[in-house]
Amino acid sequence: MTADAALNPAAQPRVALAGARLVLPGGVVENGRLAFSGTTITEIGGEPTAGDLDLTGYTVVPGFVDLHVHGGGGASYASGSAEEALTAARTHLEHGTTTTIASTVTGEIDEVCRQAAVLSELVEDGVLAGVHFEGPFISPGRCGAHRPDLLRDPDPALVRKLVDAARGTARMVTLAPELPGGLDSVRMLTDLGVIAAVGHTDSDYAKTLEAIEAGATVATHLFNAMPGIQHRAPGPIVALLEDERVTVELINDGVHLHPSVLDLAYGTAGAARVALITDAMGAAGMGDGLYPLGPLQVRVEDGVARLVEGGSIAGSTLTLDVAFRRSVLVNGLSLAQTVQSVSTTPAALLGLADSIGSLAVGKNADLAVLDSESYDLVAVVRRGEWVKGAERFSRSTRV
Repeated sequence: MTADAALNPAAQPRVALAGARLVLPGGVVENGRLAFSGTTITEIGGEPTAGDLDLTGYTVVPGFVDLHVHGGGGASYASGSAEEALTAARTHLEHGTTTTIASTVTGEIDEVCRQAAVLSELVEDGVLAGVHFEGPFISPGRCGAHRPDLLRDPDPALVRKLVDAARGTARMVTLAPELPGGLDSVRMLTDLGVIAAVGHTDSDYAKTLEAIEAGATVATHLFNAMPGIQHRAPGPIVALLEDERVTVELINDGVHLHPSVLDLAYGTAGAARVALITDAMGAAGMGDGLYPLGPLQVRVEDGVARLVEGGSIAGSTLTLDVAFRRSVLVNGLSLAQTVQSVSTTPAALLGLADSIGSLAVGKNADLAVLDSESYDLVAVVRRGEWVKGAERFSRSTRV
């Protein structure tokens, strides 16, 4: 069995789903019908037929796309273990994330290179969609859950060493552009086709604008690990929010951001520029306890992850199905806005919009099925294969 098959156990050759609410690029369709065969969506619309699965009372949305996640299921992408990476990917898949980027954390350069080599094999196998390096090229004053003694200035040669270790699978590098070499590294990453993200930074407004002009296109977990907005010193947040070239990551777990702050970001940037992420560490999908995050130890209490030493928030225990539900029920976002931020926008950022991120004929059959009242996740399909929940639905007897 391939690594990809290990994530997707129960295949069906052709499936039609009828009676569902479908969130499509053109709007929300009630009592809709969608069929897929093999790995691909083959039909949207048409009359229900005998043998269709009855999804009355459920909402079907495209599978979620997570740009920034460190682990889950008790496992970490920074472990350097393919087995742990599979566990993490499987955990988030069962929560609706059908496309995931594996994020590393600050460590010794050679060790992070080794991790990247392991993760690159899983990208080649189709388990992961790429590698994201978060650290070590970040500000000591905004390091959060990264070991300060391992931080490095973003010398372009060192940044290139990490990118090369990923063997063509590096998708994004988070760095602080105010550090020596920061802007040069942004330019180099842009030339290489790797996303340069501004994060864990003490950059001011002007330097952040320079980074955007140099090619930076993502704000790593906006608001977190960067200076706040001051009326005479707007800082990086305002620069990142106001520029239409920048996609801003937001962690909607009720811990990292007050709901009104998330509303502010949506009101300024719009759903097309917001990517909801988890920034999850190994405790996602698990209970409270002690967990590793790279070389650091994290204690999770009541679902909140904090460093054992220092008490800084250390990623999250979030899964994207929870972020989806909060966005609709707490923030009052529309289904279309939420789908845009949890699927369409991150897919486009990764250059994968032709195959994922929306429900359309010819795209991957990556689906998340939600209860239409509670928005709880009930079923997941990845590349036409049921991950969970197929047994919930009965077949229509309509002739």
